[in-house]
Amino acid sequence: MEIQRYYSDLEKYLEKGKALIIFGPRRVGKTTLLKGFLSRTSLKYRLDSGDNLATQEVLGSQNFDLILPFAQGFDLIALDEAQRISGVGLGMKILVDQLPNLRIIATGSSLFELAGQIGEPLTGRKTTITLYPVSQIELAEQYNGYDLKCKLPEWLIYGGYPEIIATDVASKKIALLDELVQSYLLKDILELERVKSSKILMDLLRLIAFQVGNQVSLSELATSLAIDYKTVARYLDLFEKSFVIYNLRGYSRNLRKEVTRKSRYYFYDNGVRNAIISNFNDIDKRNDIGVLWENFLFMERLKKRSYAGIPANPFFWRTWDQKELDLVEERDGKLFGYEFKWSAKGGKHAAAWRATYPEAEFKVITKDNYLQFIT
Repeated sequence: MEIQRYYSDLEKYLEKGKALIIFGPRRVGKTTLLKGFLSRTSLKYRLDSGDNLATQEVLGSQNFDLILPFAQGFDLIALDEAQRISGVGLGMKILVDQLPNLRIIATGSSLFELAGQIGEPLTGRKTTITLYPVSQIELAEQYNGYDLKCKLPEWLIYGGYPEIIATDVASKKIALLDELVQSYLLKDILELERVKSSKILMDLLRLIAFQVGNQVSLSELATSLAIDYKTVARYLDLFEKSFVIYNLRGYSRNLRKEVTRKSRYYFYDNGVRNAIISNFNDIDKRNDIGVLWENFLFMERLKKRSYAGIPANPFFWRTWDQKELDLVEERDGKLFGYEFKWSAKGGKHAAAWRATYPEAEFKVITKDNYLQFIT
């Protein structure tokens, strides 16, 4: 099954004299997106890869006499796996500054950001988009609402990576997810940070996987793993920048009543979370269905905000007497509170939320109304 990605028409994001940077987790379809666009464009383009040693030498050289001839005669330079090129940001800066009619597309994994490759050199000279695992918005182009709901257990258990969705056999899905976790998930961190052992990283991710939706104590994690508190904090930061987990902060206007110091963490993909804990059981055989539901809704809502251009600050809300909401969005000068419930029952903390923020809105998201919330 070919999935129409949200950014399939890259033309409208291209500008002369600017670089379009496509970020995203590994194996999420950035190369497929780029090549699909190039197969349709009328622009005269050059496609190259950061894996090409000759390209690394040219674009990493900062030598005008090497870099400018590389792009001569083309409307568009497309660089796949551009994070492989040391100093690629400066190379692209030279191109856009010296060739004002040139367009550039560069795909890159999180190593781009981790290594600080493009930030400062391309300030004011780039547009950045993030490609996530396949969203329900994109799947809604293939399935109607009824079919999406029928396939909900599949999304909750196996997630939304393109290869996984394209595979019908459960055992193959599991094998692909295991390969993704073992071979690709930590690749950028291991390459850049030269962590001596991936075991500590995986053990930390397992602890986070069992605490999805709960407040996480870094000191408790450090004690469990017998490592330093600052090391835990650094690894979690790397996981965030590598599109493995998302750090959600607490919301508060009244610090005496509300808890804000600790964070909650969500995985960018349910399938990855389940692969880390080696649990692909059917949803009727699981005791963590509420966790799967919360993680799914949070990330699908994030994708919707990102793709639809909905500016918002997301938080969770919790009081010292354990009143809580799963998601608070601060947008358009207003507060919107959401409680995620797998069962029909919910809203038990609505009164506390409204009493604390009487001007705010509130909604319970269940299996009956979730599609309107995330598509």
